[in-house]
Amino acid sequence: MSYGADPSVHTSLGLITCDQDDSTYVALDEATKHAAVDVVFARSFYAGADHASGALSGEILGVLAGPDPDEVREGMTAAIRCLEHDACFYAANDAGTIAVFPHVIASLGHYLSAEAGLEAGTAMAYLVAPPMEHSIALDAALKAADVTAAKLFAPPTETNYAGAFLGGEQSSCEAAAEAYARAVVEVGCRPRT
Repeated sequence: MSYGADPSVHTSLGLITCDQDDSTYVALDEATKHAAVDVVFARSFYAGADHASGALSGEILGVLAGPDPDEVREGMTAAIRCLEHDACFYAANDAGTIAVFPHVIASLGHYLSAEAGLEAGTAMAYLVAPPMEHSIALDAALKAADVTAAKLFAPPTETNYAGAFLGGEQSSCEAAAEAYARAVVEVGCRPRT
């Protein structure tokens, strides 16, 4: 997921890395709703945070660009606030070895709306889990609510997960995300070995 910078508009940059890539994509989108910034680069690293290339590498590198340092700083503040208080993965089993990201964005910014092919300001369920769990849970999500699959991330992604963007009314996206999370937890708590 990335865009290019426009030197006639983007004179300042802010770089962010984190050990949760999907949370950071959401945070970058949040930045576009609070400041005159664009996401000019956002990319997950291969194999995830546990195999990062350095102590500060994390699982993703995101770059915000704007017309001046104040706008970029405002965007970075919004992104960090989102990471600290809103968007995160959850443990889907007692051992904490299965993670799930059943996040609902009530109003898309211009970054993720473009990535998903949905209108800015509309709701979206952003769903991520390990491949097998995701496949079962996505089926449950699509059956649980009046949502459409806007974009699918087939396994394996860079971090060996799978994901989907589902569009619809906010209440439908929430119902889909809840069904998705429930299904991932059910698979995680009762694996057949």
